[in-house]
Amino acid sequence: MKYYQISIIGSPLGEFTYESSSSVEMGNIVKVHVKNRVVDGVVVVDECQQPQFDTNEILEISELFFSTKQIKLAKFISTYYVCSLGDAFGIMMPFQHRGCVALASPDSESHGDFIGEAKATHPFIDLSSVQEDSLKTLQKHKVSLLFGDTGSGKTEIYMKYFEQMLLQSKRSIFLMPEISLTPQMSIRLEKHFGEVVVMYHSKLTPKKKKESLAKIRSGEAKIIAGPRSALFLPIEDLGLIVVDEEHDDSYKSSSRPRYNARDLAIYMGKLHNIPVVLGSATPSLGSYVKFPHARLRGGFFASSREFIYERSAEVLSPLIFDALKRTIDKKEQSIVFLPTRGNFKHLICNDCGHHYECAYCSIGMSIHHKSNALKCHYCNFTQAIPQRCESCGSHTLVSSRLGTAEAYKSISETFSGSNIEQFDRDTITTAAKLKKALKRFNDGETDVLVGTQMLSKGHDYHGVTLAVVLGMDNMLNMGDYRARERALSSLLQVAGRSGRKKSAKVLVQSFNEEFFKTYLDDYGAFLEEEKEYRKELYPPYKKLARILFAHKNGAKAREAMEQMHTKLLAFDDIEIVGYGKCGVERIANKYRFEILLRADKSTALIQAISASKVNLAEVDMDPIEFA
Repeated sequence: MKYYQISIIGSPLGEFTYESSSSVEMGNIVKVHVKNRVVDGVVVVDECQQPQFDTNEILEISELFFSTKQIKLAKFISTYYVCSLGDAFGIMMPFQHRGCVALASPDSESHGDFIGEAKATHPFIDLSSVQEDSLKTLQKHKVSLLFGDTGSGKTEIYMKYFEQMLLQSKRSIFLMPEISLTPQMSIRLEKHFGEVVVMYHSKLTPKKKKESLAKIRSGEAKIIAGPRSALFLPIEDLGLIVVDEEHDDSYKSSSRPRYNARDLAIYMGKLHNIPVVLGSATPSLGSYVKFPHARLRGGFFASSREFIYERSAEVLSPLIFDALKRTIDKKEQSIVFLPTRGNFKHLICNDCGHHYECAYCSIGMSIHHKSNALKCHYCNFTQAIPQRCESCGSHTLVSSRLGTAEAYKSISETFSGSNIEQFDRDTITTAAKLKKALKRFNDGETDVLVGTQMLSKGHDYHGVTLAVVLGMDNMLNMGDYRARERALSSLLQVAGRSGRKKSAKVLVQSFNEEFFKTYLDDYGAFLEEEKEYRKELYPPYKKLARILFAHKNGAKAREAMEQMHTKLLAFDDIEIVGYGKCGVERIANKYRFEILLRADKSTALIQAISASKVNLAEVDMDPIEFA
């Protein structure tokens, strides 16, 4: 018998030892028994010593396997994000032996025959001299930032780089922050490169996903595009990774392992010894500080934007309705941006102050008039909208914080003869709905598009002459060290969707006009000032980690937090910034506590956390949420 250590895919548990009469290679996926269930595991240590205890036998050796580089990536994820190897393998897609015969290692330095060699039948992309200079700058560095204004031609530079990879028989990964960006980008890429482009994301039908994966595994797919999951596909001969909209929080996973795909792309670049390009019109301060950048100013659109500020709370004011009416009367299009989906964020009794919280989370519930329901956006608990206060019986229930559904309802009622559409995750639930909504808008069938962050995610809206931006002060005043960066970036991203063919107005509701006006035309100046604000306190100059503890029994969650807090006190090279109840104390009927840590280096945090970790602790390295 031979003995192997096996990591169970998707499990938070450690490795187990199994036996087999057959030889099994490192990285092979096998089927094994765990507690009377048959599960998939990965061989992570081959031919280990026979243990002192009895071992179960490997049931089946699959034709699937993880490459040497994938194993290295999984081990990095496990170490840096303080999770199990099984969790790390759970986000990856394995390679497949062709014809059940073992391949030469995907990590081989010899590329051999490049399957389905891309034919340069497409017309070559012509770049302007400024774009050419930017591309040359990017090509000089292993990791670089393309800091390009909205509409300045970043995508053309990416595509030229992809073109060069094809000529070298290399493949490229093109990451986008959200699935919502894939339809328009798919059209652009496929129009130029044809069938060598494959889009891969979770909204694909099972059949389409299977077809796409087959093209990736066979080598037919040369440019693989999609959200963060596209980073973990079985790709040989990788030559380039591009991370578009690199500032976007969607690259950060909110579940274990809590990785950031942008940061893992940079690590993968080192692993494969290939270039990584980060791109954004509003880059994160971390990328701006850490990496050399090519600055691409201005845009290809001759039209201009006029910013108009209204000192007002988050409300659809007469000024906004008047601006919408003028735009609709001229047969032009508008977008209305709000940070909050649903209707109003909270339902409050005007007489006694009672507000409606989720039964399972300590958070206000959002109103959804279409379904006549209050809904929790954390655990999805839903209840009917009450007609009177459950505390005092009053009928004076009022709402605060405008959301997309309420804005959509109000605008639709005011302009009943116009086509108004809601554009958020409550309405755009499939890739097909997204594609159709964008087509209707770009075909001029929709007059006003009302939505959340999805509006700002790099879509090309050709005919927008009015952008209404609400909720900026709520973003600016959040208890988050990145609040200024998030608010300014959101405003610039939304504004950038307007004025592409004709001159446009951007109507901003805010009491902080001076802040926004100062940096609207020079995001670089904001980043330079923000550097001074962050030094000695926040990333990228310090490293943060957030430890979460959740349990239905609040006393157990608190006890786990206090145990780990006591252990962490022994480490002098980390700072305990604070600990206690989470801002949102209860989610899905679990009470939540947290510890926030700060250090000069991530290694200090990892060592301290790994040595002090208790059972209930879930680690969030480089957190982006502090609520």
